[in-house]
Amino acid sequence: MIQLTRKILWAIWTIALHPVIAQDRPNILWIVSEDNTILLGSYGDKFATTPNLDQFATGSIRYKNAFSTAPVCAPSRNTLITGMYPPSLGTEHMRSTYPSPAFVKFFPKYLREAGYYTTNNAKKDYNTTDQLDAWDESSNKATYKNRKPGQPFFAVFNLNVSHESSLHEPVPALKHDPEKVPLPPYHPATPELKHDWAQYYDKLEEMDRQFGKLLQELKDEGLADNTIVFYYADNGGVLARSKRFMYESGLHVSLIVHLPPKYAHLANQKQGSVSDRLVTFLDFAPTVLSLVDIKVPDYMQGGAFLGKQQKPEPQYAFGFRGRMDERIDMSRSVRDKKFRYIRNYLPNKIYGQYLEYLWRAPSVKSWEDLYKAGKLNAVQSKFWEQKPAEELFDVDADPHNIHNLAGDPKYRKELERLRKANNQWIRSYKDVGFIPEAIIYEIAKMTPLYDYARGGKYNFEKIAATADIASSRNPGHMQALIKALGDGDPSVRYWAATGLTVLKAASGKDALQKALKDPEVAVRIAAAEALYVTGDDKPGAVVALTDALKSDNPYARLQALNILDLTGKDAAPAVPDAERIAGQKPEMFDYDIRAAKVLLQNYKNAK
Repeated sequence: MIQLTRKILWAIWTIALHPVIAQDRPNILWIVSEDNTILLGSYGDKFATTPNLDQFATGSIRYKNAFSTAPVCAPSRNTLITGMYPPSLGTEHMRSTYPSPAFVKFFPKYLREAGYYTTNNAKKDYNTTDQLDAWDESSNKATYKNRKPGQPFFAVFNLNVSHESSLHEPVPALKHDPEKVPLPPYHPATPELKHDWAQYYDKLEEMDRQFGKLLQELKDEGLADNTIVFYYADNGGVLARSKRFMYESGLHVSLIVHLPPKYAHLANQKQGSVSDRLVTFLDFAPTVLSLVDIKVPDYMQGGAFLGKQQKPEPQYAFGFRGRMDERIDMSRSVRDKKFRYIRNYLPNKIYGQYLEYLWRAPSVKSWEDLYKAGKLNAVQSKFWEQKPAEELFDVDADPHNIHNLAGDPKYRKELERLRKANNQWIRSYKDVGFIPEAIIYEIAKMTPLYDYARGGKYNFEKIAATADIASSRNPGHMQALIKALGDGDPSVRYWAATGLTVLKAASGKDALQKALKDPEVAVRIAAAEALYVTGDDKPGAVVALTDALKSDNPYARLQALNILDLTGKDAAPAVPDAERIAGQKPEMFDYDIRAAKVLLQNYKNAK
């Protein structure tokens, strides 16, 4: 009785002294599913069983052009929590803890400061140094129900039932028929792929049930009329060539937002409608602040699409790919309402680089085995081959992104337009992804990468220009790359050596052998890769790569292991160091340990 009286008194005090907070500001509920693109009935998927989300969409705004900034969770969640583009922060690589600049607040802090109760249940994975004070509660028991009477809330619930890990163990009894499951044209109809797809649709059905339960709980609490509800997926997924990859299947996500009648004026279109506005995760933090009438900080790089601070629709949606777990890669993407452009800066890396976690799904190996047996068509084989420098897809005509139009003269105008948009974007935010991660690791010990890029030491224009010619596959740039090996900036030298790898250059041996003694380990490793793939000095290359395994820098070790993994029996000198790394206990992330174990297995198979 005493406790109830205290709650009543607190509510009266709140209303009396804080009427704006108590009465006028909406609650915000985020329901986030993991690893699924637009495979919902409301988005036109006839095989999906998602009645709760389909019904929810009929009374909400469904966004048909919503995109994660990265095709994987941690960098995407970094975008969501900061409102900033990870390649501008140095947080693009999967599961890293490079710091953000001091002025960047996880956006729920702004809501807490305004009187909101903020809860997260339960995933964080923000890919930077955590800010614990962003949340009143963050655990698998966190709930808005623990707030004070009359206190508005911002609550996040993460539904992980559709996460890729749900496919690691085949389920014997399925609701969705594997023989009827629709396969994308790049997947061969192996029993394992059909089963994994059907199992995935089962998981989506369960995700939909959990979504419905959360929505009903909100209604039972009497809060539905005061709560704006977001449903979205944290990235695409989940079978190989979706999550982690720069196609529609990896970046295109579902987004459905419901504003109850009292807040319907905060949207510029009606509930039950479909919006074709381009929206990315950059826009989510500004949008929440806009909805609750908190000033959007100037440093946030997106724009609100709801609320009082709405910005004009952007022309493009930008995306990125950095290191994915233990495999190094780098791509950028631009999407308008019809085309997707992809720029691959490491085209010598095949799409389907082995990832221990991805290969836990039985379907991946079944696909790879058919490729090795020569039993796939050209579309199905592409995943296992090197990338072009540029890709361009007409998304309307080719939703699975299998027909690359970059070399088609009819699309030259679109190619040049989107290429220009990409170049302008990376320059506008001083994309630090062009710095090798082994160097990023050392810089981050001293200063956040965002600050470093604006402190006069980042020679972005020269580095990006070198990366551009290095990845172009144009032999006409060979001499320029050889000359760049003598540049004073180690990132320029890294890209110069990488370019000679891409070209499998017939010249440059002397400059590359000199680079084997470069003071920067990332450059030595890149030079060794070029010498190995060109065949100019395989023994010397392996010695340099083996020496790099002794580095204290975990990302130098990882870079070297990525290359040694391609050398087969030639990796023999590196085996003792690889065994040492494989036997270590991980300090934080175990990516060099994973790569070392794979190298040892591949070496054993090659003997």
